[in-house]
Amino acid sequence: MNAVIVAGTRPNFVKLVPLIRAIDAHNIGHGTRRIEYTLIHTGQHYDIQLSGVFFQDKLLPQPDIFLGVGSGTHAEQTGKAMIEMERVLLEKKPDLVVVIGDVNSTLAASLVAVKLHIPIAHIEAGLRVYNFVHPEEVNRLLTDTISTYLFTPSRSASNNLIKEGIPESRIFFVGNILADSIYSQIGIASQRPILSNLGLNKKQYAVLTMHRPSNVNNEETLFRLINAIKRIAERIPMIYPIHPRSRKSLKQFGLESGLSLIDINQKQSINKPGLYIIEPLGYLDFLQMESNAKIVITDSGGLQAETTILNIPCITLMEEDLWPITSSQGTNILVGTDPEKMVKESFKILDGTHQDVIQPEFWDGKTAERIVAVIDKYSI
Repeated sequence: MNAVIVAGTRPNFVKLVPLIRAIDAHNIGHGTRRIEYTLIHTGQHYDIQLSGVFFQDKLLPQPDIFLGVGSGTHAEQTGKAMIEMERVLLEKKPDLVVVIGDVNSTLAASLVAVKLHIPIAHIEAGLRVYNFVHPEEVNRLLTDTISTYLFTPSRSASNNLIKEGIPESRIFFVGNILADSIYSQIGIASQRPILSNLGLNKKQYAVLTMHRPSNVNNEETLFRLINAIKRIAERIPMIYPIHPRSRKSLKQFGLESGLSLIDINQKQSINKPGLYIIEPLGYLDFLQMESNAKIVITDSGGLQAETTILNIPCITLMEEDLWPITSSQGTNILVGTDPEKMVKESFKILDGTHQDVIQPEFWDGKTAERIVAVIDKYSI
């Protein structure tokens, strides 16, 4: 089996770490039944902290091919990735193309593969919010429709695919590969000095991430969210590793007042209440900070899942629930962009009202092994 594995953004690389390790472990014990792979980095995320750190920290092998897609509109990113991917697939002639998640690189690689009649394996299939205002929803739906093997993280995701008419023979409930990555890296992350560098005490600070265009590109929405966040930060230090898109919007809308950038490389104490902006963190540093937070406030679907795995209370700034299982069984509370609800639910958590998580089925750190077993079985 010769596979091409495609990744382009930070969330892709997080999930790619355990997959590559599972394939390598499989190859050691299976002699001639190897899964050879070519690792493609599309370059959709090219910042050192968003993608390069995974190779710098040796969590992943260096990519075999870098496409250099870069930033741009959705059409520009998808189009560039398709053009470059076609050249690669025509040259490599793989037996399988493996894609992850719901980013533009995922859709681009899938469209090229299906037109070249190459089977597609989609990891993290079946997630839905049923709202096409989110470009990721378009990517998810189209990729699932044309994929050969659909690896789902929950039974509800599998049910979504069945409702859409996907044959059950193509659907494989394997669990959440994100859990594999966290369980394998949490020990290493715990050695990072990020907390001591900032003078933070465990469970005595909050973490904020906010980058979704619907939240940060609209002046009125961003104004409401920032004001609510500042109210919460009056009670606890809130650390905000800022996304480039968010920084641009804060400056454009004149919302930078009272916000200063903290240098994480300079030892200092920021353990007093307030909103503290820092540069984007590498994966291990962020995992260390996230896993020891009192509360996480985010508009990231991925962090909805991560906080459930880590049993950290999470306030999610989204109208639709990408991971409903994290709300029904996990630690996630969906508040949309309602500032009063955000403050109310955050204060409940700060006051100690928080129930422990019921770990979802197959979020056990063995998802990558299940995926590799399926790929091996059907490669006969």
